[in-house]
Amino acid sequence: MLETKHAARRITALGKPPIAEPHPGAGISTRPLPGEARFSLRLNEAAAEAVGEAAGFRLDIPLNSRAGAADRSAARLGPNEWLLIGPEGDAEIIPGQIEAALAGHFHTLVDVGHRNVAIEVSGRHAAEVLNSGCPLDLDASAFPTGTATRTLMGKTEIVLMRLDDGPTYRVECWRSFARYVLGFLNEAACEFER
Repeated sequence: MLETKHAARRITALGKPPIAEPHPGAGISTRPLPGEARFSLRLNEAAAEAVGEAAGFRLDIPLNSRAGAADRSAARLGPNEWLLIGPEGDAEIIPGQIEAALAGHFHTLVDVGHRNVAIEVSGRHAAEVLNSGCPLDLDASAFPTGTATRTLMGKTEIVLMRLDDGPTYRVECWRSFARYVLGFLNEAACEFER
């Protein structure tokens, strides 16, 4: 059972991209990211403030924000909801670390590593490419580095995070919609190859 539960993580999430990746020289790059451990955490806001950090994940962050390093990061998507992302190799140990850190606080932790995949969109035209299917204002003044929120890409729900001022964005989507999202982004990026 354990082998089956985590086997999906080892399968390439997107396979061959439906459209060739645009050339980075065009000011845009889209690429699928490797597998990672992902967890949905539900926790009372007061408990998150009291705990501050659990297993290397910052919980005392504002709504619609992201905090963390490359190895572990947390995105606060709602008053009591966080998306925790860590190394794929830590998928088995993170739950125990979270349980220990949150002992005494009512919470739920669900492994969503089999469900989600990520796509990185970067370069000087990244915001324009994302805005081809995302209604948010992605200007740095409205969507600065460290922002994370749920939104849409075309007809698909995504979690969008701005990772740096490059700008580099991370698009989290359900595995079943990944080919659609990557194809959508690559199609939009073709505008900048001319």
